[in-house]
Amino acid sequence: MVEDGGSEEEAEGESGEMPAAAAVPPLQRCNGFLPGKEAEGGGRAAPAGSGEQAAEAEAEAMLSASGGRVETRLSRRRLAVLTVFSCYSLVNAFQWIQYSILSNVFASFYGVSFTQIDWLSMVYMVAYVPLILPATWLLDARGLRLTALLGSGLNGLGAWLKCGSLAPGRYPLTLAAQAVCAVAQVFILGLPSRIASVWFGPTEVSTACAVAVLGNQLGTAIGFLLPPVLVPNTPDDTDLMAHNISIMFYGTAIVSTLLFFLTGVVFEEKPKYPPSHSQAILQTMPPEDYSYKQSIINLFRNIPFVLLLISYGIMTGAFYSVSTLLNQMIVTHYEGEEVNAGRIGLTLVVAGMVGSIICGLWLDYTKTYKQTTLIVYILSFIGLLVFTFTLDLGYLIVVFVTGGVLGFFMTGYLPLGFEFAVEITYPESEGTSSGLLNASAQIFGIVFTLVQGKLTTDYSPRAGNLFLCAWIFVGIILTALIKSDLRRHNVNSGIMNLDVKAVSGD
Repeated sequence: MVEDGGSEEEAEGESGEMPAAAAVPPLQRCNGFLPGKEAEGGGRAAPAGSGEQAAEAEAEAMLSASGGRVETRLSRRRLAVLTVFSCYSLVNAFQWIQYSILSNVFASFYGVSFTQIDWLSMVYMVAYVPLILPATWLLDARGLRLTALLGSGLNGLGAWLKCGSLAPGRYPLTLAAQAVCAVAQVFILGLPSRIASVWFGPTEVSTACAVAVLGNQLGTAIGFLLPPVLVPNTPDDTDLMAHNISIMFYGTAIVSTLLFFLTGVVFEEKPKYPPSHSQAILQTMPPEDYSYKQSIINLFRNIPFVLLLISYGIMTGAFYSVSTLLNQMIVTHYEGEEVNAGRIGLTLVVAGMVGSIICGLWLDYTKTYKQTTLIVYILSFIGLLVFTFTLDLGYLIVVFVTGGVLGFFMTGYLPLGFEFAVEITYPESEGTSSGLLNASAQIFGIVFTLVQGKLTTDYSPRAGNLFLCAWIFVGIILTALIKSDLRRHNVNSGIMNLDVKAVSGD
């Protein structure tokens, strides 16, 4: 177990400055809104996106309520929490893509169509949409630890169920097992921004969110690389194919079980002291004043968030679709290159991991959320166009390069959307805003995968990719319309301007 601080720090917290939880008096809510958000008249909320004056008024109200001085500390445990979460998120993403990258192998093994194999990926998207609201409610009502245990536990359960589907004719069982993993994903995808906000300080929060998202991306990368190596295509030897699949399934089950136990040991609800002033303010709110229903209403009244909700869904849904159909696109033009299709997928995601970290560091340094998001969106559009028109040139090396460029920007966008949403929706729950973003991504992902798959089968991969390009262009326009109202940053900056000293627990 990792301690939050030494005995000297505990003594200082008792005899010196009061910890944040005690130093900050409770904030009062009126009609479900924080001080500074009520109209002067009837106590109704001011319209969303009412400009810099409203943001400044809200920040000043929060600062006034906080008493002007708050002590914050950083916990060493935050690194362990981030590492364990990233690992079990990795395994969940690996289980999502392990079928699609071997679509021809599993279609032969189970004796089903390519569309049925595609559903082993799309079930992740289908399960997310109806379950996201209950999952975000559970996160807000029961907390981070229980949500993390559910995500890692269901991930392990689904992995073990797959071990029972190691025979032709057991497609329904492997689909059911994948559905359990899909439910686990509901308790995973919305946590990066929550973990980053609750455990990390203002100068590292975007980087921490990027690292948490990176775990999921790394799982997708390994899912592209490892399955084609472990399960080569042996259509004439079904027993050998079953043996190879069993190595992959049992290995995944063992790792996911270990990570479930580590989650129980490492995860705590929150650190002993808040890591930032914005968190210190949120932690002083009486639980009975929080309304999940009102929080959802607030988010959908926030016009910048609604625009981000749609544009994030378009970009991430396009990424899901490209990832699901990558094997079919590559094999169409390069027959028998299943292993290289996996390597191209790996290149796409690894480049995106690099993009995520660079974008996270850049946001922590500059706080230019809208500008960075818009630039990455435009470059993703250009990258997909180049990928589309070079896919059929007959040179795999070109596909590797264009796939890497596409992945750098397209998957590098994911943490940008999370952090931008938290900024423009503060003080609403990070889990709720992230959950809605992911729900939008799943909806667009389902539609895009079905339509692009149909276009790819009936016409060509180029037709399917151009369909995605058209939608990403729409996303660029929506992103340009988003008003950048950095509420969380305003609160942190306002308090830090009062010369508050942040004490590291390390």
